[in-house]
Amino acid sequence: MGKYISDEDKKFIGTESQPITHEVERGAIRLFAQAIGDPNPLFNDEKAARKTRFGGMIAPPTFVRLLMPREMPKMDLPNIPKRLLDGGSEWEFYEPIRPGDRITVVARLADLRETEGRMGTMVVRVTEVRYTNQFDELCTIQRMTLINY
Repeated sequence: MGKYISDEDKKFIGTESQPITHEVERGAIRLFAQAIGDPNPLFNDEKAARKTRFGGMIAPPTFVRLLMPREMPKMDLPNIPKRLLDGGSEWEFYEPIRPGDRITVVARLADLRETEGRMGTMVVRVTEVRYTNQFDELCTIQRMTLINY
């Protein structure tokens, strides 16, 4: 048994958020591309995008940041340290996201563990977020790491 996480707390691994579905609009893709300063015609120009292997406009890969789940998997871990550090994200991209897609987002607690650091015992939580289109095709997987210390 750890300092902050008990064997009972490990039951939260695999817990999922409620799915949420987002409709992707062409205008939102253009605005996102403008906001990140990306002039790529794939994200801005339907006529030019139709001449590519994608056959039309697609969203920039990081567009999924707009589609994050509203809630993370429910956990009751009252004893973990309150200071929080973003440990980064890993991304895997599969199918492109297109205007008109309906993207369903589900977050799942993939890992919960303790580790020792310079500041003492830390709690590491890894949440996997899956983005799937209306054809049940996986578009993106994001793995976010949060560290309480």
